[in-house]
Amino acid sequence: MVVTPGKIYPMGFRREYRAVTVAESDPNIIYVGGGEKTVRGNVSYGYGMFKSTDAGKTWEPKGLEDSRFISRVRVHPTNPDIVYAAVMGDLFKPTPERGVYKSTNGGDTWERVLFVDEKSGAVDLILDPKNPEVMYATSWQVQRTPYSLESGGPGSKMFKSTDGGKNWTEISRNPGLPKGLLGIMGITVSPVNSNRLYAIIENLDGGVFVSNDAGATWEKTNDDRNLRQRAWYYTRIYADTQDENTVYVMNVSYHKSTDGGKTFKGANAPHGDHHDLWIDPVDPKRMIIADDGGAQVTFDGGTSWSTYMNQPTAQFYRVTTDDHFPYRIYGAQQDNSTMRISHRNDGFGITEDDWEVSAGSESGWLAVDPTNNDIVYGGNYGGLLQMKNHATGARRNVNVYPDNPMGHGAEDMKYRFQWNFPIFFSHHDPKVLYTTSDRFHRSTNGGQSWETFSPDLTRDAKDKQGLLEVLSRRTTPR
Repeated sequence: MVVTPGKIYPMGFRREYRAVTVAESDPNIIYVGGGEKTVRGNVSYGYGMFKSTDAGKTWEPKGLEDSRFISRVRVHPTNPDIVYAAVMGDLFKPTPERGVYKSTNGGDTWERVLFVDEKSGAVDLILDPKNPEVMYATSWQVQRTPYSLESGGPGSKMFKSTDGGKNWTEISRNPGLPKGLLGIMGITVSPVNSNRLYAIIENLDGGVFVSNDAGATWEKTNDDRNLRQRAWYYTRIYADTQDENTVYVMNVSYHKSTDGGKTFKGANAPHGDHHDLWIDPVDPKRMIIADDGGAQVTFDGGTSWSTYMNQPTAQFYRVTTDDHFPYRIYGAQQDNSTMRISHRNDGFGITEDDWEVSAGSESGWLAVDPTNNDIVYGGNYGGLLQMKNHATGARRNVNVYPDNPMGHGAEDMKYRFQWNFPIFFSHHDPKVLYTTSDRFHRSTNGGQSWETFSPDLTRDAKDKQGLLEVLSRRTTPR
């Protein structure tokens, strides 16, 4: 995609845009920043900043084209032309396009106001709701490769500004904060009490930290690993808008504390893997949560949530069809099930009632038996391979090898499967089913047994396979 300055784009970007902010002073003005903060191996980058002045109907590019990953966008509460962007930069190589950027003309031009180094970008940013000249930011030293993630280093820091971003003071070594290597950090300030800050920190002695003097000193209040596991994928914290002692932490579940961060109780919206939370400034029982299924709304403080089945938020890895009439379409959805649906029906239109779950799971290929289109083979990460008979509803695992790879490095596996590995039938013999790990496998009896008929077809680089070796790079102080 070539982004042309000044061109108006309709809604519907061709990349990921995760940082979304609506101007408090004018709800027609929306800023979105490109790229994903959740730095998986297949993470998608964006094309910079976009702006809408008509409540999202049309969009205009607003610079930062080389930012790759924008993790936060903040807008001044009374002046929508003053915008801040927390830019992580390129995750795969050192670049200068990192840090906190500020615009005073609605995104027409940008000034970098905070920079750490070419390996460390800004990952979180918050303005004090009572005084937007006071800001807090965190930087994160992170490097992604196709086979590893290195989180933490001297570039991971916490900062404070009291003059709208002109000058910054590092506060990451203030009394009470953890020593040694710091990783990703999330930070927030209570809208009720500007002195009350909350932070969640990746560190050997990390957890939730609270400050009652605007960041001068801190106290660790909770180190529950349920709040900070897979830190690179979560590490977001949010203060209630009416109660300074209520705070939320996002993770697989979302966690709520009503005693100032000392204890937390986990809960779930309709989908898992929670990443973002908006809390109504006036009525904190009205919230919008963002997770791997989309967005859901609550009006009762999380007792009940709306559905995510009313929004086109699925991410399909690939689609295939069968030879049935009318033909049916198959696809695997990221962090959701596989699906099958007929391309037409005899009613008034296709609805969600026409969808049915197929074989395998989120990251799988799907292969339809050419001799019986009701029999489908689907995969999932870790080498899972499953057969489903749609006519009978029967399922069974037909894995090449009975391994459970969870918690192990690739070097421990008999066969090394990709996140989504190919599954397909022969075009010459419809009884032959193929799949691949680091080797080629085939079955002539529907997966009841498998023959491996190739050597290791990879480079078998041991330094790119060990889980413990990768983790040590994340946690060893430098």
